[in-house]
Amino acid sequence: MLEHIELFFKSIFVDNMVFAYFLGMCSYLAVSKKVSTAVGLGAAVIFVLTVTVPLNWLLDQYILQDGALVWLGADFAAYNLSFLSFILFIATIATMVQLVEIVVEKFSPSLYNSLGIFLPLIAVNCAILGGSLFMQSREIETLSLALNYGFSSGIGWFLAIVAIAAIREKIRYSNVPAPLRGLGITFIITGLMAIGFMSFGGMLTGSGDSATPVVTESADKLVEQQSTLEKEAAAAQTAVVSELKNE
Repeated sequence: MLEHIELFFKSIFVDNMVFAYFLGMCSYLAVSKKVSTAVGLGAAVIFVLTVTVPLNWLLDQYILQDGALVWLGADFAAYNLSFLSFILFIATIATMVQLVEIVVEKFSPSLYNSLGIFLPLIAVNCAILGGSLFMQSREIETLSLALNYGFSSGIGWFLAIVAIAAIREKIRYSNVPAPLRGLGITFIITGLMAIGFMSFGGMLTGSGDSATPVVTESADKLVEQQSTLEKEAAAAQTAVVSELKNE
């Protein structure tokens, strides 16, 4: 249970798709002029990530990994289809995006029109593909963790685009210098928000787990080196004293 909670908050705040990895920036910048539009696209991204990450986890576990086809028989155990990861992941994502597009067009034509070309472009949104690739590279062990990771990563992207949309709505009434209007000030604010999100890195124990062994090992090496230097200095001092006495 703690593993799920840690993964949930870490994916939202520490490993945020936008503020930590700057993935999905095209949609993030283009569809963040109004909060209502940002909410619609953010909800679509949450759904697609929540569905595609666990589906691609199943593909990875039972088809793509080296020896994953052993369930078909011992003759298939030697097959490694990992080179098909990109193709199958993108195919899964494109299928889900088409489903979302059909549903949005059916039940919310106004939102469908406001999203325009950026709704089908979710299929090639690097944040969506990044979720599946991160799931694969981090070797998430269970389907429930994959579902958790997809959902929480989607929430992180949702919070990012809604936050910048709310700020951009307020900026319209501000006296922004002419050279910075539009994308210029948006990039600056995004950078400042990313710096703010970096503060969450030390608040979760999981964020420091990967760094702790490295830090501990480095500290041990420094102590060992210091001890060696002290011994060498003491030996040199003893040698000098002995030489002076002999003279």
